[in-house]
Amino acid sequence: MPFSLDGETVMRLNAKAKSFLTKEINREAESLGFEVQKEIVLKRLNQLAQEKGKPLGKEDLALQVTDMFPTMADQTLTKAAKLNTAQQWRFWLKTGGVLGAGLVGFMGLIWLVNLPYPMVRRPVARVAPMLLLPSYLNMDRNYREAIAHGEQADQLVNNATSAADIELGAEKVRLAQQNLDQLPVWFLGYEPVKVCQFMGGCSWNFTFDEFQQARAQVGRMEARVFQEKNALSALTTAEQNVQTAKASYEQATTPEQRQAAINRWQGAINQLTLIPEQTLAGSQTTNRLRNYEQEFQQVAGLVAGTNQTQTMVMAAQQFAQRADQTIAQAPLTVNQWQEVLNLYQEAVQRLQTVQPQDAQYLSAQAFLAEYTETLGKIRINLAAEQGATAQFDQAQTQIQNLLTNLPPSSDSQGRNRIKGEISQIISQLQKVQPGTTVYDQARTLINQAQSRAQQL
Repeated sequence: MPFSLDGETVMRLNAKAKSFLTKEINREAESLGFEVQKEIVLKRLNQLAQEKGKPLGKEDLALQVTDMFPTMADQTLTKAAKLNTAQQWRFWLKTGGVLGAGLVGFMGLIWLVNLPYPMVRRPVARVAPMLLLPSYLNMDRNYREAIAHGEQADQLVNNATSAADIELGAEKVRLAQQNLDQLPVWFLGYEPVKVCQFMGGCSWNFTFDEFQQARAQVGRMEARVFQEKNALSALTTAEQNVQTAKASYEQATTPEQRQAAINRWQGAINQLTLIPEQTLAGSQTTNRLRNYEQEFQQVAGLVAGTNQTQTMVMAAQQFAQRADQTIAQAPLTVNQWQEVLNLYQEAVQRLQTVQPQDAQYLSAQAFLAEYTETLGKIRINLAAEQGATAQFDQAQTQIQNLLTNLPPSSDSQGRNRIKGEISQIISQLQKVQPGTTVYDQARTLINQAQSRAQQL
């Protein structure tokens, strides 16, 4: 029976309310780029406008609109409800309880089937995938936003020109991580065909490897942002220390006070030299450091030159100390030996900048001789590790080939061939030098090979 108020049959959505809602939805869709959601909601409104029955109130309109447009203003829905529900307060007194219970039940059903658990969503996805439309829309939005935020973060961080770019990049990385967290891993590779056809295609149909790559990219960006922030913090602290030391030097009244201020000044400059060059702060430091050093030399004169020499020696010592910390963890891999080699080369390069006229030239030369000798030992160890790794890998290849071509136990000629190949493997493994990362494994394989040869 058609719904009527005072004997007049009415539609569930009148023309005024429909026109108003259509304008607001078009405006909202244009600002958010929700073309698919707009079509879905407009289709609902057209259908409601053709149905005779109880006019929709604010809650009903919200149910039709806000699942597609969560940001729809509450004032908009209130105004639309007023336009659509004039003179129906008596109807709500009679049927409000029933409709309220039905609405709560329907919303409860939608909430239940859209819980982010495979045991709930998978059966529903097979039988009634349209009930999961909110979840599909959420996944589609998060996937698109994860890509967009990741690209924005990459541009902001890798092409940063100020600390504000780094901060904004960090925010984009955080948003990208949140978007990825909203994509259920169990859903990767699954695509509800009917729903995606209805929506004009789904953007989340990607593989687990691609998901892992996205995760890894966000992780790298987080690490880069962390490094950039640390570098900027170090730059700010160092520059503040420079200004404080300069003020102390200008206010000093005794040679001791001036020397103490110069030492603090030099220490602040040393902090600037330790900022990684590949960071934004490092790129900003180059010119500033040159200016600070020139000013320092003009003010401190010979003392500044002496302190600069001390800076280079101390910096060289720091590189050597970091390398020694790694060496203490031997045996080291090829990459670790290469890193140690690079650190000592950095130390040597800094010591080589000390000129004969500098006050600490003899001290720097002593360190230079020591570090040069250590460099030679490191190159020997690096070559030994490279050779040991190569010999071990070759032996493993021979073992795999041997296992692939084992002869029958009754083939005496084949057993002799196997003995010969085992001897070659043992000879290959014996070339692995002690102190390398694969030495213990090589000894284990030698013992196993000798035992096998005796069995043959």
